[in-house]
Amino acid sequence: MFFQNLQKTLRQNIREYGMYIALFVIMLIFTITTEGVFISSRNLSNLLNQTGYIAVLAVGMTLVIVIRHIDLSVGFLAGFLGAIAAVALVQWNLPVFVVIPLVLVLGAIAGLITALPVAQLGIPSFVASLAGWLIYRGLLLLVTEGTGTIIIPDATFNALGNSYIPDLPEMAFLPGVHKITLLLGLIGIVFFILGQVNDRKQKQAYNFEILPMDLFILKLVFVSAIVGAITWVLSGYNGLSWTVVIVLIVLAIYHFITTQTVLGRHIYAVGGNPEAAELSGINVKRIIYVVFGSMGMLSALSGILFTARLQSATTTAGTLFELDAIAAAYVGGVSAAGGVGKVIGSIIGALVMLSLTSGMNLMGIGIAYQYVVRGLVLVAAVIFDVTTRGKGR
Repeated sequence: MFFQNLQKTLRQNIREYGMYIALFVIMLIFTITTEGVFISSRNLSNLLNQTGYIAVLAVGMTLVIVIRHIDLSVGFLAGFLGAIAAVALVQWNLPVFVVIPLVLVLGAIAGLITALPVAQLGIPSFVASLAGWLIYRGLLLLVTEGTGTIIIPDATFNALGNSYIPDLPEMAFLPGVHKITLLLGLIGIVFFILGQVNDRKQKQAYNFEILPMDLFILKLVFVSAIVGAITWVLSGYNGLSWTVVIVLIVLAIYHFITTQTVLGRHIYAVGGNPEAAELSGINVKRIIYVVFGSMGMLSALSGILFTARLQSATTTAGTLFELDAIAAAYVGGVSAAGGVGKVIGSIIGALVMLSLTSGMNLMGIGIAYQYVVRGLVLVAAVIFDVTTRGKGR
């Protein structure tokens, strides 16, 4: 009976669980082929830090694709705004607490500008954002052409991309382990379990279909074990970085918005059927502005994280970021047909793509073959979307 329930659940929820299975298989393969180096504390920490700026973009891109649009400008917008942050810190001598909000606001404004011809004139977002791609590429070159690479000496700003959260004083019973990271991991597990139990009770109250109790317990144990294992591995090397903390905050905010608010329901309604959403009283143009404005703000945050990680702004910053974000969104389960996709899936998709790169680098596989493999994974994700669309819940 247990295996029958498991098979039925996997079949019904293949879109949701497929990405997790893919990530688990990829990490298992690279752990074996690299003799454990891939899953080491140092490499896993570096992998999560490298994923940060793409994961932030992928969250925003997921919502853009959900409403049946695309934004190609986000890569060079991130690079340009990262350069603006560098100029503000180095040449204008502005403090960090002024620069970061300023750049985020500029990103939101840039997103609204991209949305303007799409919402008001019906211009395809592909064309409008491609124009933005060219404009921000040019602006990035203009900002950096005088000095080339702009080195950022500000330690506080650079900490966003390179430093780790502080820890408690050393204790005898946990030597060499980052205790705050372990504590946060435990808190995360507790909140996950409580959230799942509460969600199950709400579904029962409305007579929605729920997992059998044995599978529900298995899910709680499995996810808790994975989170606990990752937390333990990270605690062996400096703990959680500020980049990971920022990504988790972004994920929590957008997960809440998309699952618990009227705005979130309207976004998915517009993606499912824009005409029907308009007839039901939803302001579709406003949703387009909100989603693209959000995308611009997340582009700014991505640029900040990338610039802080490099501790400099370069003329090539942002190159191919938009393609990595789109790939992460699709691998994470967003549907090209619109109306389907979760922000947590975009984070998993980003981890899948960056895990492939990290694992192949450790194995010494050439960059040419890496692009081929990543392309094949993206094709497989799109084929998976087409073949499973409409199946399950």
